[in-house]
Amino acid sequence: MHAVRCIDVRKIYKQGDEDVIGLNGVSIEVEEGGFVCLRSPSGGGKTTLLNVMGGLDRPDSGEIWIAGKRIDNLSKAPLARMRLHRIGFVFQAYNLIPVLTARENVEFVMQVQGVSVVDRKKRSLEILSEVGLEGLEDRRPAKMSGGQQQRVAVARAIASNPAIVLADEPTANLDSNTARHLMELFVELNQHRGTTFVIATHDQMVMGYARRLIRMLDGKLVEDIDQEAV
Repeated sequence: MHAVRCIDVRKIYKQGDEDVIGLNGVSIEVEEGGFVCLRSPSGGGKTTLLNVMGGLDRPDSGEIWIAGKRIDNLSKAPLARMRLHRIGFVFQAYNLIPVLTARENVEFVMQVQGVSVVDRKKRSLEILSEVGLEGLEDRRPAKMSGGQQQRVAVARAIASNPAIVLADEPTANLDSNTARHLMELFVELNQHRGTTFVIATHDQMVMGYARRLIRMLDGKLVEDIDQEAV
C-alpha cells in the first residue's frame, strides 16, 4: 500500500493581483516504509506539497490519499481526526508547548486521542527512551537544547504510530553534528519501526540520507532519483 499518493495536484496562491503557482500538476506515490527527500529552491513547492499531503492546506484540484484514504475532500472534523491518528509532523521550529514537560508534550497527542492516563504515560516514556531522551522526560523545552527539543518533537510525531511523518526543514535550526544525529534517528525509526518519512529540505547532508530524492521547480516534479541505485 502507498503511505501517500498525490494525483495531479494543483495549488495557486494570490499575491496581490497576481496568481502564484504553488503546485502545478504534481503526481507522486510514496510506498509504506519509504524515506524520501524533497528539494527545491525557496518557492519551488516542497513545503506546499508537504502541507497538502498533511491536510494542513487544501489543493485547488487533484487528489491526496493517505494510507488508502482520500483526504482532500474530507470536511474539517474528519480531516482533523486523520491528521491526529495517521499523520505525524516535525517542523523546524519544534512547536512544543513550553509549559509542558517533554513527557507531557508527547502525552498530549495521546490524550487528545483518548488514550488512558496509565497507557499514555507508559508509551510516552518508551518513545522518549527510543529517541534518546531517557532521564530528560520531566524537563520543559526551555531547559533543553535545540537537538533535544527536536527529538521531543519527533517522539510526539510518532506517538500515534502514524502512516507517515512529514518533516519540514527539520535540521534548519540545528548545528551540523546535531542535525546528523537527528537524521540517524530518522533512519533508525524508518528501519526498525517501518515509519515512512517525507522530508522537505535545503540541506545537502539531509539529502544524502534519503533513499529517494525528488527535485521540484516552479511547483513541478522535475527529477526523481532512486539513490540506492546510484
